[in-house]
Amino acid sequence: MTYPKTPRSKLKRLAERGHYDKESVHAVLDAGRIAHVGLAPDGEPVVIPVLYARMGDEIVFHGAKASRLLKYLQSGGPVCVTVTIVDGLVLARSLFEHSMNYRSAVAFGRGRLLEEAEKLAALQAISDHLLPGRWDDARRPSEKELKATTVVAVSIDEATAKIRTGGPEDNEADYNLPVWAGVVPLREVYGEPVPDKRLMSGVEVPVYIRQLPASDKP
Repeated sequence: MTYPKTPRSKLKRLAERGHYDKESVHAVLDAGRIAHVGLAPDGEPVVIPVLYARMGDEIVFHGAKASRLLKYLQSGGPVCVTVTIVDGLVLARSLFEHSMNYRSAVAFGRGRLLEEAEKLAALQAISDHLLPGRWDDARRPSEKELKATTVVAVSIDEATAKIRTGGPEDNEADYNLPVWAGVVPLREVYGEPVPDKRLMSGVEVPVYIRQLPASDKP
């Protein structure tokens, strides 16, 4: 299954790095933490970073009812959603050939307002995306909190993943330069949990958090 390749989603530069299959696009979306949502209300462009989760062929967002972003999304206006993960610094022998290893996804779609069961499912998806297990551990949203929260889903109508892997690609003449070249990997790791100063006595760190420092975000 692939997303349609259109003039706005088709890669024009380094096209060999482009992936239009849903598996590749979804893998990037599922590995990221922050999405940047681009919109142009009244012709003025703006890009806003926001938490998210993927649910099938939609990306869900939540926030306060007064949010300018969410008001625009629920109106059904066109948006562009991007997620980028940097996997390493690619150091070449020449500065011109320096690069990064990365995974990115660019998706185009339109938003819709979620209500009732869909709204709650989306909030759970966002919670589980950020920290699996937290939804079942913490207090669920109250009716008052739910009424104060807007949840919107953006359809993934078109999408492209762009991925770079491997080492530097120098000009042939530069391979004789006495300059170190290679890849410096970058990865996201979890640190030791810091308890809240008002944590009740006897409340231990949950298993799903205790396991985090030894694991990397895929």
